[in-house]
Amino acid sequence: MSDDLDETDRRILALLQSDGLQPMAELSKTIGVAASTLSDRVKRLGRLGAITGTHAHVDPHAIGLNLLAFVFVGWSDGVVEAEFLKRVATAPQVLECHHVTGSWNYLLKVRVADTRALEGFLASVLKQVKGLQRTETLIVLSSPKETTDLPVEP
Repeated sequence: MSDDLDETDRRILALLQSDGLQPMAELSKTIGVAASTLSDRVKRLGRLGAITGTHAHVDPHAIGLNLLAFVFVGWSDGVVEAEFLKRVATAPQVLECHHVTGSWNYLLKVRVADTRALEGFLASVLKQVKGLQRTETLIVLSSPKETTDLPVEP
């Protein structure tokens, strides 16, 4: 797909990532194309799968989700994976789930209110997976950089 994107497409993606609520008229002036052309390009980027949706970035602290943690999860019997993935898919506390290399099977990014809520998540979700052997939880003290913006330049 990246071969299908020209410099203007990449500029559109970069600008939409930084401010997805920017009016199309302003965006078309910034890019230097007519509003109708811009609209067609944005629709095309959606059809290509380069834009997968539009989202509001909610400040987790504004809704009381003050604790961010990363949880490494491990097991040695592959049968565990299906049940683990099923539980993780339905757990709203899990923001991301990554299959990783090294001595762990998966890495989870978890957002909860506090340590009590984290303990509840570990007990009600992870410890319920039969065969799960070990976890390691890292609590984030601060996040000097956190972004969802992707580098769109080739």
